[in-house]
Amino acid sequence: METNELMMGVEFLVKETEAKDVFIPEEFDEEQQMIVDTCYDFLKQDVYPNFDRIDKHEKGLIKGLLAKAGELGLLGISIPEDLGGFEQSYLTNMRANEAFGSAHSFSVAYMAHTGIGTLPILYYGTEEQKAKYIPDLASGDKAAAYCLTEPDAGSDANAGRSKAVLSEDGKHYILNGQKMWITNGGFADTYTVFAKIENDRILSAFIVERDWEGVSVSVEENKMGIKGSSTTQVFFNDVKVPVENLLGKRGEGFRIAINILHIGRIKLGATVLGSCKRTINNSVQYANERKQFGNLISTYGAIKFKLAEQVIKTWTTESAVYRASADIQKLIEKYEAEGMEHGPAIIQANADFQVECAMLKVLGSESLDYIVDEGVQIFGGMGFSAEAPVDRAYRDSRINRIFEGTNEINRLWAADNAIKKGMKCNFSLKDDCAAVLASIDSLPEKVDFKEDFYENKKDAIQRMKKAIMLIIGAANEKFSRKMGDEQEVLFNIADMLIEVYAAESTILRVEKLEGMKGADAVKLYKDIADVYTYDIAANVAKYAKDAIYSFVEEADQQKFHKAICHFTKVQGVNVKEARRRLADKVIEDNMYKF
Repeated sequence: METNELMMGVEFLVKETEAKDVFIPEEFDEEQQMIVDTCYDFLKQDVYPNFDRIDKHEKGLIKGLLAKAGELGLLGISIPEDLGGFEQSYLTNMRANEAFGSAHSFSVAYMAHTGIGTLPILYYGTEEQKAKYIPDLASGDKAAAYCLTEPDAGSDANAGRSKAVLSEDGKHYILNGQKMWITNGGFADTYTVFAKIENDRILSAFIVERDWEGVSVSVEENKMGIKGSSTTQVFFNDVKVPVENLLGKRGEGFRIAINILHIGRIKLGATVLGSCKRTINNSVQYANERKQFGNLISTYGAIKFKLAEQVIKTWTTESAVYRASADIQKLIEKYEAEGMEHGPAIIQANADFQVECAMLKVLGSESLDYIVDEGVQIFGGMGFSAEAPVDRAYRDSRINRIFEGTNEINRLWAADNAIKKGMKCNFSLKDDCAAVLASIDSLPEKVDFKEDFYENKKDAIQRMKKAIMLIIGAANEKFSRKMGDEQEVLFNIADMLIEVYAAESTILRVEKLEGMKGADAVKLYKDIADVYTYDIAANVAKYAKDAIYSFVEEADQQKFHKAICHFTKVQGVNVKEARRRLADKVIEDNMYKF
């Protein structure tokens, strides 16, 4: 892809991005669209008609569907050609993930197999390990799973007790332990297993095969949602793991786990988009069929509000996900140009954007939760019936706020790492925070709104960024190294970062789209930017005020309050009419076509 200005992770907070430097979904090319169409063709023919069978755990069904996906090349989109894959770009893989996100329980199996199941071996395996395992995973001849979580080690993954001891002859590690909540655990052939070697403090990683003696799998868990995905416990009882199946270096397992989770987090942000759009389609089609009080419910303002909000949350999330994905791809290409191999380049680029990865996981999962909840509400009593399609969407959505690290962990991770990265002078955050703190005694009484639409919105975003820097700067002065103990304040900072990033991504997408298609083509998209920016300004103000009243000295609170009001002031918007225009569009199309 064309490389314009290279944006590094978290720099969006201190740099003003130009529309020409962001990627927008409208730029996907014909070849990329063909791959996505192949994904949807497979889903429509083989997966959508079998949702009920999948949810009943029909033996061999999901594994057979994975094998069929492998025959079509859909398990190897990001895998090198010499290992049996298509070797497509990071962005293309994200778009394919979005398509599979509409497939409920099968989506979970697919994402676990192609993501956390395959990528540790692909990116950390030796040439021999990759040659032995990756082709079978790309073709679907074998299925993969990832064994990290234990009964006493969930978010605190390194607290796991699974242990591997080198045998007397030095040829094997003797592995013992218990893993739980293992996706694909019931049918996987190849496991990436995390355990501590002897008395190590840090995890190591191993490639373990299901048919080895001492490997056993529990019955399937009965879950609230994603009922058709295989979720089991896996037990290792004196399993002899050949020393050549140590994945990466001794003690590198925790780093492997974290780096794979960075990728998984932004992939989840893309994946939920498929379910968002499918739920909108179900919602509007029902609203266009259901009559109450003599009229279709789609004619009522209350329903239009819900449909419009579903559209807004989907479009803004999509804008942010592909902006960040393209920035990561640019960085991958930069590292490769400097001589780094492809796998390490992907790992490093995602690590550099770990804050955005965590933010987008939260944004995507919570956007989908809102959308499916309102989908049920639009269906009314029928939405509470298992006969309606929104029943499955509602139940299946909930896990996304727990997957890939809980949203609480991701909020803490995003805020803490943004602060640490900036305050270490990796970029100008420290100085910019100090400048904002110094400015609050001399802020003008009035905000002069810009006349130009994009200048107006960008000015609002830049001021909201100052609100974030005000809180970061003041909190860092107050708590310094104890900042990690102030989880509520970190939550405030994370929520501000997430919403401002999404809003800025949306504005830049609209601006770039207008340059491509003209002003008439983006009228409705300006409505999205208008409503979202107006809404988040109030949210950012609340998060910032919650923070200052929790730690700023009482004598300074009103000064900070006044500054926050200045930084978060935006021009008024007729949100009712803007939402109605968006709703009318989706109602007329009878599906999501934004």
